[in-house]
Amino acid sequence: MRHLHGAGSRFSKGKQAPVCLKVTALLAAVWFGATGTAVWAAEVRYFSLPAGTHPHDVAPAPDGTVWYTAQARGALGRLDPESGQAEEIPLGDGSAPHGVIVGPDGAAWVTDGGLNAIVRVDPATKEVTAFPLPAGSAHANLNTATFDHRGRLWFTGQNGVYGRVDPSTGATEVFDAPGGRGPYGITTTPTGEVYYASLAGSHIARIDVASGEATVVEPPTAGQGARRVWSDSRGRIWVSEWNAGQVSVFDPNSGSWRTWKLPGERSRAYAVYVDENDEVWLSDFGANAILHFDPVAEMFTSYPSDRPNASVRQLLGRPGEVWGAESGTDRLVLIDTAE
Repeated sequence: MRHLHGAGSRFSKGKQAPVCLKVTALLAAVWFGATGTAVWAAEVRYFSLPAGTHPHDVAPAPDGTVWYTAQARGALGRLDPESGQAEEIPLGDGSAPHGVIVGPDGAAWVTDGGLNAIVRVDPATKEVTAFPLPAGSAHANLNTATFDHRGRLWFTGQNGVYGRVDPSTGATEVFDAPGGRGPYGITTTPTGEVYYASLAGSHIARIDVASGEATVVEPPTAGQGARRVWSDSRGRIWVSEWNAGQVSVFDPNSGSWRTWKLPGERSRAYAVYVDENDEVWLSDFGANAILHFDPVAEMFTSYPSDRPNASVRQLLGRPGEVWGAESGTDRLVLIDTAE
C-alpha cells in the first residue's frame, strides 16, 4: 500500500546552542586472524558532547565538520573537529532524530522518529525544513535514509514501512514493507540500486526505485537479525547481523552469500560501513568496540572503547576517517585510517 503527501514545511532556525567539547586520543587496537592476535597501533580520538545528548548517528560533511543526531535533545549537532566546538540546531517540539546523512545538495537530511518526518537542515542558513509522512500515516519509527541516483531520498521505518521523498517537489510516499515490522538500515549501490535491512524480519530487500516495490532476499542464517547494510564499490551488500553476531556479504550478480563470525563469544554486530578502499567497519556491542574487517585477508582488527557501554550505533566516514557515535558515553569517536 502506498501513501502520498505534498511539500515539506519550514521551521525558523531557533536558537543554536554552542557546545564546548573535550578531545582525548589514544593508540590501541588488536588483530584477530588465522595466526591469532597481535597488538597494533592507530590513532583514535574522542569528542565529548554535553551529558544526555545520546548521539545516535553521525555524518561527516564535505566542509570538514561532522553532523550528529542529538536524539535525547531533539536537535541536530554539528562538530568542528579542528576547533573542538559544536553547535546544536533544534528540530522542533517532539523531535527525536535517529539517522543523518549528507545529501547531494550538501544539506543534512534527518530521519526524525519523534516528528514522524524527514527533516532537511541547510548547512549555511541552518534553516529547518520538515517533510512529514503522508496524512493518516501511522507512527513509522523512522530509522535511516539514503539517496538514489535520481536525487530522491529513501527511508526506513522499523514499524513496517519504507518510503521516499522527492526534494524537487516535496512529495513523500510510504510503502508497506513485505513481512511487516523491521526495516532499519538502507544503502544505495554504485549503479543506483537501493537495499534495506529488516531487523525484525531477518532479511534484506531490494527496492525497485521506479515502482517502489521491494523484493526480499533471504540470508543463509535464519533469524540472524539483519540490522544495517552498506554497499561496496562492486555493488555487493554488506550486512551487520545483530542476533547472530556476524557480518555477511551478498553478491547480487551471482546471488551468493559469504558470512564471517565476529571475534568473541558474545558478539552483537550493530553498524556496518564500507570505506573508500572497500574495507569493512562494524560496531560490536558485545566487545564494546569498533571492528575493522579486511575482506581479502579475512582478518578483524578491534578498536575497543576506553569507556564501558559505548554503544556505537552507527558508522560513517570520508577518505581517511571513520566516525562513530558513542550513544552510551555522549561522545563521537574518530579512527584515523590514513595513518
